[in-house]
Formats: sequence, structure tokens, C-alpha cells
Amino acid sequence: MSETRTVPKPSAGWGKNLLGWIDERFPLTKLWKSQVSEYYAPINFNFWYFFGSLALLVLVNQIVTGIFLAMSYQPNTHLAFGSIQYIMRDVHWGWLLRYMHTTGASLFFVVIYLHMFRGLLYGSYKKPRELLWILGMLIYVCLMAEAFMGYLMPWGQMSYWGAVVITSLFGAIPWIGSHLVIWIRGDFGVSGATLNRFFALHVVAIPLMLVFLVVCHLMALHEVGSNNPDGIEIHENLDENGKPVDGVPFHPYYTVKDLFGVGIFLIIFAIIVFYAPTLKGIFIDPINYKPANFLQTPPDIHPLWYFTPYYAILRSFPNKLFGVTTFMLAIVVLFFLPWIDRHPIKSVRYRAPFYRILLLAFAATFLFLGYIGMQPATLFWQKVGLRMAEIYFLFFVTAWTYARSPSKLRLLVTFALSLAVILWIDWRFYLPSIAALIWWTLLIPLCYLILFYLVPLLWPGGMRDRTVPTRVTLR
Repeated sequence: MSETRTVPKPSAGWGKNLLGWIDERFPLTKLWKSQVSEYYAPINFNFWYFFGSLALLVLVNQIVTGIFLAMSYQPNTHLAFGSIQYIMRDVHWGWLLRYMHTTGASLFFVVIYLHMFRGLLYGSYKKPRELLWILGMLIYVCLMAEAFMGYLMPWGQMSYWGAVVITSLFGAIPWIGSHLVIWIRGDFGVSGATLNRFFALHVVAIPLMLVFLVVCHLMALHEVGSNNPDGIEIHENLDENGKPVDGVPFHPYYTVKDLFGVGIFLIIFAIIVFYAPTLKGIFIDPINYKPANFLQTPPDIHPLWYFTPYYAILRSFPNKLFGVTTFMLAIVVLFFLPWIDRHPIKSVRYRAPFYRILLLAFAATFLFLGYIGMQPATLFWQKVGLRMAEIYFLFFVTAWTYARSPSKLRLLVTFALSLAVILWIDWRFYLPSIAALIWWTLLIPLCYLILFYLVPLLWPGGMRDRTVPTRVTLR
């Protein structure tokens, strides 16, 4: 009788053994499959879908470089400016870390603004993604707070006086304004107490909040699924295995595509860091190379470029309370966009021609407001800024009007009410010395109202939407 011999099974590699050991204690593979390799995304993602992953990349850059910068930074009014110079001159690769951080701050807003504009283009704020949009807006507000507090860290001239101006805005709030300003600053003026608390918020509190909101944003995204350029819900068309017919696994298809976008982004990032870190004063203001001096006010105080659209709205009103209220409303109104634009069609591809023009006009208005915010605070730019602020808010009024096929009466009534509000603002802040400028600039919102409310009465075809396909298109 022959002896039976058992052949031993080949042992799994140490990597698989380690992964198995982890999976028994933590659902790593399960998370990878549910969130990446088996998460189905639409097959027609285009260029606009790079910016979400790029925003995540820049967030990591800001956290990592910020940690290393904090190791050498001194949050003290006597040492802060000098510690920045120490980082730039004496710390090994300190100049690179700082320029990566400052460049990353500006490019963070570039990718966030493009990411938000993609949401406007394809209706990514509409049902069922209202909460996803709100979480994204909370990230945006936290990012603004993070950037503002970080701008004080160098303790330069523009840093100091920018903090003085922005914190003093809270003083316009009736009854509690003066107390609120002292509470925010921690002192009667911007001082060491302000710098210390801003440093703590900038380095610890707000980054933690940002990471938490980003995780919530991604969880909400994976719960409702990604939108696409056609605005069609791919989970409504499944195959026999329960998988979306018009979807592909995020990994490897979109991880590879995102890596291509990351490569292009890093090339642009490196060019700026190594060849133009200040970008002609746009990313780093030249005045900020002087230490803070509370006895000498800069001739023109303005924030960095990513705040200038709202700064232009703020300073367009002579009344401080009006300016602060409008400034805050310009941000708050974005939270309510899912309920302002209730049109059933999501994507701009299938919306009426007038809506497409409206969206482009809104983008141009926002960019022009940013340009105005960087100009000297003269009466001319103040009045032009007021007109562009009016157009900024008219976008939301018009989007609400276009949400359901508007009748001729509705267009005429909205035109008349909008014009009445504009004329009331002119009457409320009328100055005889600039009467000609007021009437000349009135042509800007008037032409806007005529284009989007009266011209559609003459060309009804411009208000006609296109037919939405039942399946996503590859174009």
C-alpha cells in the first residue's frame, strides 16, 4: 500500500497576511471597496471633475507645510516678523516650505472656485445633493476664516492693517458690535492677544473643523452619488447585477485620470513656487515685507485676491452697516441656491440659452468684482462696485425667476421690482457731486435687466430648454 503524501499549500505573502490581520480588526478592505474600487461614478466625467481631488491634494499640502512652519514660527508681536525671516533665510528648505504654503493658499481658492463653478454648471446643488452643497459651502466659509487668520501670521504691514479693518467690521452690528470686536481681538486693538488666538485657531481649531467637514462632504457624496455633465442619475438605470449601466468603478478609471490632473497641477504649482512665488504681488503683497507699524497706515488697504470680490461689495456702500450686511448676505445667499434655482433640469447643457448667458454673466461679474476690490478706494470704483454688486444679487433673483417657465407678467413684474430696488439704493446713497457718475453707471444694471427680462419677451425661443436624454452622453 503506497503512502499518501499531502502537498502543503503555498503560504500567502506577508502583505496578504498583514492585510488579513488588519481586516480581522478593522474593515480596511471593505472601506476600500465601498468607497473606491466598487464606488461607481458616471462614465462621462470631464475636465471640470479634476478640481475636487485637487482641492484634497492642496489641503494635505497646507496641513503638512503648516506643521513644519509652526515648528519655527513665534506667535509673538516682537518675534513673529523676524521668525518668518528666520524661516526664509536660516531654516533648511524653510523658504521652500513657506512658498509652498503661500502658493498653496492661493491655489486652494483657485481650485475651490472652479469646483464651485462646476457645481453651478451641472446643477450639483439640486435634489438629492442639497446637503452636499451646504457642506461644501461650510468648507468654503471655514477656508475663508483659515486664510484670514493665517494672513495675520507674518505680522507685516498689510497683515496688521487688514486684521484691523476686517475685525472692526463686526463693530457695525447694533448693540453688541463694540463688545464683539473686543472679544474677537482679545484686546482693545489688534495686539499680541489677537495674534496668539488667531495662531491657535489657524493651526489647530479650524484645520480640525476643515478635515471633519471634508470627511462629511465625501460621505454625503458617496451616499447620493456623483453628478455628471448631463445631470442624469446613473443609479436609476441598473444592469442585471445591480450596477449602474452608465457607471464605472472609481478605481482604477478615475484614479488614473486624477493622477494625470495632479501631474499638470504640480507642474503649474512648481513653476509658481520656483519662479514667481509672489506672482507680481497677487499671492504675497509687497507691503507685507515691512513689519507691522500701528503708527503708519498703508495708503491702500485691501485683502488678498481671493477675498476681493466680497471686499468690493463691502466697500461699495458708504454706510458701514449696509456694507457689512450686504457682504455677509453675498455669502449666505449661496447656501440657499438649491431652493432658489428649482428648475427640474440640472445641467446647463440642456437649459435655455438665456440661462447659459446668465451663468456666464455671473462668473464674469464675480471676476470683475475681484478686480474692483484690488483697485484704490475712489468714488469711481466704489460706484462701479455697487453696480456689479447689484448684478451679483440679480443673478439669484433671475435664477429664481427662470426656475419655472416664467410668464410675460412675471418677467415684467420682476423687472419693475428689481429696477425699483436699484433706484431706491441710488436715492438712499445719493451724492450731488457724483450725480453724472450715478446715472452713467445705472446703464450697467439696466442693460442687464433688459437682456434677461425684456429681450426674452421678444425672443421666446431663448427661454426654451432642450430635451434631456435618458442615458449619459460621451461628449
